[in-house]
Amino acid sequence: MIEIRRSDERGHANHGWLDSYHSFSFADYRDPQHVHFGPLRVINEDRIAGGQGFGTHGHRDMEIVTYVLEGALAHRDSMGNGSTIRPGDVQRMSAGTGVQHSEFNASQDEPAHLLQIWVIPQRAGDQPGYEEKRFDDADKRGRLRVVASPDGRDGSVTIHADASIYAGLIDGAEQATFALPKGRLAYVHVARGALTVNGQALQAGDAAKLSETDTVTLEKGDNAEVLLFDLGPLNG
Repeated sequence: MIEIRRSDERGHANHGWLDSYHSFSFADYRDPQHVHFGPLRVINEDRIAGGQGFGTHGHRDMEIVTYVLEGALAHRDSMGNGSTIRPGDVQRMSAGTGVQHSEFNASQDEPAHLLQIWVIPQRAGDQPGYEEKRFDDADKRGRLRVVASPDGRDGSVTIHADASIYAGLIDGAEQATFALPKGRLAYVHVARGALTVNGQALQAGDAAKLSETDTVTLEKGDNAEVLLFDLGPLNG
């Protein structure tokens, strides 16, 4: 079973300094049909103006993954971490019992384009934590490269949730397939470009929700950058 969600069906908020599209209910965007998919709770596609960003604010009991598409994002948090992440970097912050952080566009002139992803953890009340890893284009070219997983396998960041995140670059004749275990869900988000997912044509910002299928096939890419989420049931 496959359900397509088009880019223009997402929630949208433009604050001037921040232009954001919400795949799931977030802030003032309320959609009872799109609150979460398994433990996947948030995918916000954010464009942040130069010199702007999110001042210090708090989170708890959420796994937060940041995936930069263009530009650079400067991060600071109450655990003492400070870093600037760029395309190819994957950042994971486990909010756990509570953490404060800020995120600002590291450039005064150029916009930053990124995905903010929240995944519901398997249990509440864990200690906060932070990790980042780099995955060059060659790691993702024509394949699905795991970038986040519960066990940190193959050099991915570790998220404390029943979810794994894969990133791929698909163009031309390149094809990537994913074997989805029985009873699990897959969510495919097209970050940019275009491709087909199990024969369905998707453009940048589109997504596919898949269940009761054993294979996810990504092909016919046109400079596509894509994220695939392998998800268990929310309380499974």
